[in-house]
Formats: sequence, C-alpha cells, structure tokens
Amino acid sequence: MNVDVSKLSQDDRMDWENLYYRYAEFYKVPMNEEILDNVWSWIFDEDNRFYALIAKDNNGKALGLMHYREMQSPLRGKTVGFLDDLFVDPDSRGQGIVDALFQALEESARNHGWPMVRWITADNNYRGRGVYDKIAERTQWITYQMPTE
Repeated sequence: MNVDVSKLSQDDRMDWENLYYRYAEFYKVPMNEEILDNVWSWIFDEDNRFYALIAKDNNGKALGLMHYREMQSPLRGKTVGFLDDLFVDPDSRGQGIVDALFQALEESARNHGWPMVRWITADNNYRGRGVYDKIAERTQWITYQMPTE
C-alpha cells in the first residue's frame, strides 16, 4: 500500500476528528467538541509550536494521525520534540503506516533542529511498544501526573 503523509490541512477536519475520537476511545479518555476545537486551533496557530501529520492511502482515505510539539530540555539546553498522539486505524495496521508517520516525524525534527523526539505510551500498548522498541531507545524514566483541578 502506498501511504502519503502530509501536514494536516483545513480540509482534513472530518477525517482528523474521526481518527482522534477513536484514539481517545482507545485510551478511554472523554472527547468532545470543545477539546477538538482547541486542538484544531493549536495545529493552525502559527505562534504555537504544535504540529499534526495525517497519513492517507492512494484514494485519500485517512489512515492515521500524529500530533507532536516543541519542548525545552533544560538539562540539554536544547529544544527537542515531543510526540503526543499517534493513532492508526486498526483495520490498516501492519501496512507501513506507522513507519511512514515516523519517517515524516524524523524529517520534521531534523528540519526543526531537534536532536531527539520523546514520547510516552501506556504500559499495556503492546503492539505500539513493539514498534517503538524497533525504532527508538526505551528510557529509564517513569511518568507521573499530578492533577491540579
């Protein structure tokens, strides 16, 4: 299958929403129009260093998405990339879509001058972790989250 990965465009809103709803469902996180509108606005705000990629097949069918952003790394004294969201339609997995998205992410990171991209995933995301173990180094860090509301 040929996969075309590109920056998200304004015309991709419905495809993106469909994929993002399904991503949120996978992680059992509530999704609504307010969240979608906020994230959509971040993607197209030129002052916000938040980016989105979409993968499509030859017919223009949306197969996957990726959100990533710029992040400061104080110990390095450098700006790096952080991958927030990655989702591939379950019916399309195993066809090179993740590889194409990561290739586009790597190119974007190089263009931004980021020496690396980091991300976290759920412990039980076995399929995703199998891919990540092939393309990246697993770090020693355990993630915590402190609610403030």
